[in-house]
Amino acid sequence: MYKFLFFLAVSAFFISAAQAQVVDSTGSKKSDTLKVKHPVKTPSGSFAPKIDPAKEKIYHPDSTHIPHKAVMHSLMIPGWGQVYNHRWWKVPLIYGGLGLLTSAIIYNQHYYKEYLTLSRYRQGTPPNPGDPYYTEYNLYKDVPDANLSDARENSRRNRDLSILGFLAVWGIQAIDAYIDAKFIHSYTVDNNLSFKVAPGIINQPVYAQGANNAYIPGIKVTFTF
Repeated sequence: MYKFLFFLAVSAFFISAAQAQVVDSTGSKKSDTLKVKHPVKTPSGSFAPKIDPAKEKIYHPDSTHIPHKAVMHSLMIPGWGQVYNHRWWKVPLIYGGLGLLTSAIIYNQHYYKEYLTLSRYRQGTPPNPGDPYYTEYNLYKDVPDANLSDARENSRRNRDLSILGFLAVWGIQAIDAYIDAKFIHSYTVDNNLSFKVAPGIINQPVYAQGANNAYIPGIKVTFTF
């Protein structure tokens, strides 16, 4: 009896072990849905912006543009040199400055003449009705002579400074016309750089010249930019 039960137990053990090792006959195999993402490699390079050669501006010298002519135009008529240089936007600035200085000259000259006439009236014969500055003479009759003299000198000084400023603006705009004509229209400012090497002769100073070595051979390097 015990042998029979032992035999059944051993048989059940081997049967269960055999069922556990049965291979799936359908052949279906689940693929791994987890995909490994490989890091994207970015090429290392320069961070300088790329310039399209077709869009790059290249300036060439203008042999027909004469700086002397630009200066003479500006000295004759303010702003004419800027028009000659095709700098139209500078003309309103020039005439705006000259206009303000001209108004300052007229304003200070008017009051200088008025205070000067009033001072002469006080030193001589008072004005009669209808004379120039008769109303102003009665208006300022209580003002001390020292204050009237100071006002006259202040008006004269401001007038002179305005005249100097007017001449300075006139001269500066002529210099500006020369600079534009000389350094913008007479030279090329593109990115082309070249140089040329050629043999040359160096002339020594007079105090260093001898009987047989007045000239020294050398190399001349010329840069073009």
